[in-house]
Amino acid sequence: MGDTFAPLAHPAFRWLLAARVTTVAGNAMAPIALAFAVLDLTSSITSLGVVVAARSLTNVVFLLWGGVVADRLPRHLVLAGSCVVSCASQALIAGLVLTGSVSVPWFIVLSAVNGMSGAFSLPASSSLVPQTVPLSMRLQANALLRLGTNSANIGGASLGGLLIAFTSPGWGLAVDALTFALAGVFFAFVRVPGVVARDKPSVLAELKVGWTEFVARQWVWVVVVGFTFVNAALVGGVMVLGPVLADSTFGRETWGLVLAAQTAGMVAGAVVVLRVRVRRQLMVGVACVAGFAGLPLVMVLHPEPWLLILTSFVCGMGIEQFGVAWETTLQHHVPADRLARVYSYDMVGSFVAIPLAQLAIGPLSHAFGVTAALLGCAAVHVLATAAMLASRSVRSVENVDTVRV
Repeated sequence: MGDTFAPLAHPAFRWLLAARVTTVAGNAMAPIALAFAVLDLTSSITSLGVVVAARSLTNVVFLLWGGVVADRLPRHLVLAGSCVVSCASQALIAGLVLTGSVSVPWFIVLSAVNGMSGAFSLPASSSLVPQTVPLSMRLQANALLRLGTNSANIGGASLGGLLIAFTSPGWGLAVDALTFALAGVFFAFVRVPGVVARDKPSVLAELKVGWTEFVARQWVWVVVVGFTFVNAALVGGVMVLGPVLADSTFGRETWGLVLAAQTAGMVAGAVVVLRVRVRRQLMVGVACVAGFAGLPLVMVLHPEPWLLILTSFVCGMGIEQFGVAWETTLQHHVPADRLARVYSYDMVGSFVAIPLAQLAIGPLSHAFGVTAALLGCAAVHVLATAAMLASRSVRSVENVDTVRV
């Protein structure tokens, strides 16, 4: 498979890595800052759920279009344009928070704009990786990308927790805006051969081709359906109820460390992927998804800071085993000129229930209690993992030495 750091010899990969690391460092602060900014304004779980759901909803709505655009236009330019929009929206919300002029409608509108711009960046970013390195280096490239971005996540989450604890959530949002501006410059320098279709069919025709590729492999849609539930439980249980529980128990500073520990676990997980090779990488990655249940369980049963941090670290290792396996397997089996559209269907399916979970978790926690809601989220992780592993296609898929182009 070549040297671990061989992808860094390719300039396009280095610029892509620099851009992804920069955006992730800023974005690690954004969810923490946004959550506590809304809670400072409203003290309402339901309001927080509505704000984060606005971003998720527009993200899902525009993802399919984002996939088509990323397969039609130069992907590095799509990413640079997305960064411009994201920078503007985050800078505006940061200014409103810092000046005390923000309101819930402003949170909702600007979160929606940010979600829309993210819908164009996600398929383009993921599908750009195979264009930056040779086929033999894709595993290392994906692992290095995730190693770099997860390392940036550690610093971003930790700094975000400190900024919010000692200054204002607005500063976390301001730093996120600056990182988008810098990342846009980096993306513009990514130079790769274009992936151009032989003709220019209609958007609907291109979506149909993407759908055909998506459903042609059973393991793809089985995992996506599973992650419809996994992501809903993860976002509802950890990203919404986590800050609420932190405010009432172990503190905002600790919550930043918990999220940073999860990312540290992801860094460790990437190192494991680089060093340990398995034949059925996707099966192992899916099996690790059951570990996602650990954090909500500890939040309920024994929310001591040291145990939360340790559990979050282990959870992060599991996330990374799945993440690298999924990225590499998709890139290995899906033709390059259709990859962004398959990614967009993957993301729509995986994200579609997130806004519903964000909207529902507040009323559910009020009706049944935070404890019951978190236990339900843990159960969803375990059941979804079992359902995915029940599919023979998920258990048997391997990455062979050749790939369709």
